[in-house]
Amino acid sequence: MGVTRREFLAISGVLGAGAALSSLGLDLGPTKAYADEKKIDKMKTAKHTTSVCPYCSVGCGLVVSTDTKSGKIINIEGDPDHPINGGALCAKGASLFQTTAANPHRLTKVLYRAPYSDKWQEKSWDWAIGEIAKRVKATRDAGFMEKNDKGQVVNRVETIAHLGSSNIDNEEVSVLNSMVRALGLVYIDHQARV
Repeated sequence: MGVTRREFLAISGVLGAGAALSSLGLDLGPTKAYADEKKIDKMKTAKHTTSVCPYCSVGCGLVVSTDTKSGKIINIEGDPDHPINGGALCAKGASLFQTTAANPHRLTKVLYRAPYSDKWQEKSWDWAIGEIAKRVKATRDAGFMEKNDKGQVVNRVETIAHLGSSNIDNEEVSVLNSMVRALGLVYIDHQARV
């Protein structure tokens, strides 16, 4: 059977219109009410607090549910009454619960895998911070450019880049920006913009 493109579009339009008209007799009220109900409302031991997602400058609303007995977060979801997001969340906001201490799979210790090794080693935070500082200094010293090809003083580092975080506030951004510029970095960006 050979169906032309025009015939295919006509058949699709008729089927779509028929499906739309057939749904006019259905009462979708109970379905909508069930969908609007917060899943955590069924639990009577939860306290609901509104908050704002920390991941970017949009400011989507959240409903954070905590257990009244333990005080621990048990659920985070979009706030359906919030004027910005109306209950919807992006992928980062939807995964916000995964970053809380309630997530049993969240890493809380430093894990280090040496080059060419197939095993992770548990290290202390002091070791990790010292190792990072040592490697940043070595990379900066090796790639520091005092003058460019024209002989102009530039005092910059092109071998390190910094990608900022949208989880920090303006004051922390200012301090961090001052630090990376003092190191001589010129490749500076922010992940909320990317």
